[in-house]
This record gives sequence, structure tokens and C-alpha cells, in this order.
Amino acid sequence: MQAGKRITIGITGGIAAYKTTELVSSLVKAGSDVRVTMTSSACEFITPLTFEVLTGNTVHTDLFEREADGGVLHIELAQKTDLLVIVPATANIIGKTANGIADDLVSTLIMAATCPVLFCPAMNVNMYNNPIVQSNISKLKDMGYYFVEPAEGRLACGTTGRGRLADISAILHSINQRLTPQDMVGLTVLVTAGPTREPLDPVRYLTNRSSGKMGYALARMAALRGARVVLVSGPTHLEPPTPVETIQVETAAEMHDAVIRYAHSADLIIKAAAVSDYRPESISTQKIKKQAENLVIPLQKNPDILAELGRRKGQQQILVGFAAETHDLDRYARNKLSSKNLDLLVANDVTLPGAGFDCNTNIVRIFAADGSVEALPQMDKNKVASEILHRTIKLLRTHRGGR
Repeated sequence: MQAGKRITIGITGGIAAYKTTELVSSLVKAGSDVRVTMTSSACEFITPLTFEVLTGNTVHTDLFEREADGGVLHIELAQKTDLLVIVPATANIIGKTANGIADDLVSTLIMAATCPVLFCPAMNVNMYNNPIVQSNISKLKDMGYYFVEPAEGRLACGTTGRGRLADISAILHSINQRLTPQDMVGLTVLVTAGPTREPLDPVRYLTNRSSGKMGYALARMAALRGARVVLVSGPTHLEPPTPVETIQVETAAEMHDAVIRYAHSADLIIKAAAVSDYRPESISTQKIKKQAENLVIPLQKNPDILAELGRRKGQQQILVGFAAETHDLDRYARNKLSSKNLDLLVANDVTLPGAGFDCNTNIVRIFAADGSVEALPQMDKNKVASEILHRTIKLLRTHRGGR
């Protein structure tokens, strides 16, 4: 992830240069040490002072500028960065790099870089589709350079087509991906998240307090590690992670159908959703009016999705369940692990501060089928997700003979 990483941004001369302010601001907020370099053309669109204010660091524009200690600027920058991002990447800078031309600070920095380099193209649709530009992009990809493909839409020149700078969220995802070990490439991960809603009438429903944050963190972190991720989500207020395939459902029955549809193709299934155990026997077509002193609503059991997945689980699959408890956590967790045929069970006591519903942190204990238990301290849910994924990858490799 970005925190603590040195990220150098190379800004070139396109109208999309103004959008880099949002990117730089997001990186700084995430804890990155951001350094900005600009071409002279970029300075025609936005001033270096803007980025000096955002980053708290000097913005470099001159190839012949010297470091305070007399060092060569582009070499110093190249050697001290974890990732170099060229945004917006014009046809000019792409062509220069593809043909080994280094005649300004940004192009020279690219040549001197030993870290990953990520290009974020933005240009007129006809320029982007030009065979020369496409040939240069293909050449750079073959050499190991990374690209965030531009988006389609209305361009600054008034035309419509592919050439818009990709959404900042997509660029941030790619930046995080380049800074994250790609140890899940080729794997398909199915994640469930959030609550379900069981309607009583057109106005009311039964639900629970799950926010979906833990499941969304798992989907996000698996995608960052290179997996294809399918997220089956109950109703939440969260933005679906990029570039996760998200299936929105409402009831437990809908979640059951979606999960079973995708389960057979998943290498790893993580059931983090808080699925309603019961639903009303019947749903009133009209709003239930207040009449008697007491109201009795007969309920019936919903399908046990996790148990069904446990029965269907293939030898090459890893199945992870979650348990949110208020007491006797160990006993309930061990029973669920065994009865549902799980490989791992992640349990938390939702009465603890920092581990309850709608928190950005969690405190979990991880129960394994071999009888081992590991308690994790309170940490951010993205970090908890990373810890869970690390253990599931090890299990998956063991199941598959170390592959």
C-alpha cells in the first residue's frame, strides 16, 4: 500500500494535468512521500506552486537543476523512489520513452528509473488510436512498463471517445497494485459482504447492523494482489472497490443464488456477509397497520449458505467463514468451523470497542481446521483483510502441493 512509500509523479503537458491535484492529494493523505516533476509544457496548464503546497516538497522542472549536496537531480530522484507515475502521459512522452529519447527532466527520469513505471495516458481519441501511438504503447508494455488505460467520454477538445484520463480511483488502485505483491494472480476469489434484508411489507424489513466494511476490505485487498474478485454484496452505503465485479443483492435467498452461481469457479470463498437466519413466512402486500397491542410475525429459516458451500467444497478450494459473537466466542467459533466444513473461521466479539459493527478497525481471532488459533490485535480492516488473505494463500498452496 501507499503509506510510507516514496512516489514520484511526472506531469506532462495535457489539459488533464489539473486532475493530478486530486491524485497527489489522495496519495499524501494515504501517507505517501510524494515528489512531483513537471515538463515545461505541464507548467503551461498548472503551476508548480500548487503541488508544492499539496506535497510540502519542492517541485522540480529543470533537467540541469542540482541537488543541495551537488548530486544529479534525475539520478537522485530515480534511485530514491518506489514508483514513478507519469500522469497525464501524452503521446509525446510515450513516444520519447519508446524510442529512448531523454531530453528533459521527466523523460530523463524515466530512463534512469529502476523502480516500476506507470503511464496514465490522456489525449485526443484520434491521437490515442493512431497506429504509431498504439505501437509505442505495445512496445513499452512488452518492455515491462505499466499502463492505466484511458476512459471513454467527452474530451476537452469537444470530441467523444477513448482518451480521457482514467478515473483517479482507477489510477490509485493501479498504484496500490504496483506496490503490493502480486501473489494472487490467476486466482478467482468470491467474497460476500454486508447485511441482507428480509421484507415484512412494502415499507419494513428485518436486517442487522453489518456495514459491509470487512467484506469490502477483503475484496479490495484481493484485487490489489492480482486476483479476479467477485463481490456479492447486500445493501450497503459503500463504493464498490475497483476493479471488482460486484453483484448487488438484497435478501438471503438472492445472496444464496448468486453465491452458488459463482462458487464452482472460485479458488477461494470468503463468507463475510451477515446473512439473516430467518425471514417472514409471508410478506404483506400492504403496509401492516398498528392494531393489536402485540404483533406476532411467524418466521422461517433461510438457507444456510455457508453450510451448503461446505458440503459442495472441492479439494482445491479454500472456504473461510466469519462469526460475529457477543459471548462464548471460542466455543461458537470452533463449532461453526467444524460443522460448516471450513478451512478458516474468523471470529470477533462485537461488544469490544474497535471490533463492532460499522467500525473501520477490527479485533479478530482466526481459527484453523488443524486446531490452531491466532489472535490479531486491533488494526485497520484493510490490514486485517491482508492478514486473512496471507493465511488463505498459504493454505491454498499447501492444498495444491506448494504451487
